[in-house]
Amino acid sequence: MQLKRTATMLLGLATAAFAQAQGNWPSKPVTLVVPFAAGGPTDVVARTLAASMTKSLGQTVVVENKLGAGGNVAAAYVAKAANDGYTFFIHHNGMATSTALYRKLQYDATKDFEYVSQAVEVPMTLLARKDFPASNFQEMVAYVKANKEKINLATAGLGAVSQLCGMMFQRALGVQLTEVPFQGTAPAMNALLGGQVDVMCDQTTQTVPQIKAGNVKLYGVTTKQRVKVLPQAPTLHEQGLKDFEVVVWHGVYAPKGTPAAIVDSMNKAVRAALKDPDVVKRMDDLGAEIVPDATNTPQALQAHLKSEIDRWGPVIRAGGKFAD
Repeated sequence: MQLKRTATMLLGLATAAFAQAQGNWPSKPVTLVVPFAAGGPTDVVARTLAASMTKSLGQTVVVENKLGAGGNVAAAYVAKAANDGYTFFIHHNGMATSTALYRKLQYDATKDFEYVSQAVEVPMTLLARKDFPASNFQEMVAYVKANKEKINLATAGLGAVSQLCGMMFQRALGVQLTEVPFQGTAPAMNALLGGQVDVMCDQTTQTVPQIKAGNVKLYGVTTKQRVKVLPQAPTLHEQGLKDFEVVVWHGVYAPKGTPAAIVDSMNKAVRAALKDPDVVKRMDDLGAEIVPDATNTPQALQAHLKSEIDRWGPVIRAGGKFAD
């Protein structure tokens, strides 16, 4: 009887201590893991949010870049991290596409994480090096079809949205280009600027400054409607690639078992950041669209991830691009 009372007392003390720890969250810096290179589009979104959340949370939100395997190294790391509320993960469409692209994963995208919130959606742009010999999209299509064996396509690696966008572009034109994978779109963009590669798809969060500076050639955007940051750029849809649409969406996740109260607090921090005038201006300048409150919930993120898995699975399997 005494043993039972002692066990009950210890459980009560542990529960109280745990509740107090949650109530004091965060009491130290919080890490936001980014699965791609520093300076890339996802990194830009993460660092913009982190700077704002640092103010609202009262603790530094540290961005940590963990590269490799199209985001899978970072995802596996976070899936196995302590679920104490001090490790979070921001990832784009790759969270959905990895299930079809990779035969073996060290995590389950639908089971090993808590869903925190969606954040922003970003259009893609179709670009070429500055001296690419085509002045408009129709000329580009003709040139690519006539010179497909000579043209290389830069991507951020297997599973990256740039690679999926490039895959859709090749399928739409009925060509197969030489794909050159990089560890993130930042180094891929550097190669495009240097003329080492010919063509690439990339997010407006990275491409707008280069487009406005005239450092690359822009042939269109991948949304159904034109984007306000590049009003002069027609969509690929309106230029003949019917229903061509690739939008990069970003979600924030936590390791499975992270307390619901902390997930809720982090969701509120993300929401607050998305209303921060500095964040709004930065996202507007980069062509990123902040998701509305109605879709910025854990439940909405979970539903969206499932729908994206269902959408991209058939496309990837038809393309026949897999990795172990």
